Amino acid sequence: MPYVTVKMLEGRTDAQKKALVEKVTDAVSETTGAPKENITIFIEEMSKNHYATAGVRASDK
Repeated sequence: MPYVTVKMLEGRTDAQKKALVEKVTDAVSETTGAPKENITIFIEEMSKNHYATAGVRASDK
């Protein structure tokens, strides 16, 4: 039973997230042979205030 966690910055639309989970589910099923019914996708959205690269928060860019 594959579990996949996708971490990304906030701001994607519901349509984008729907497409993401459909494509990730397809890819996991195709590569592992797991039935789609057994694949669980978690989306963890991060606030841009809680993410930084090279000492600069994403919200400050």
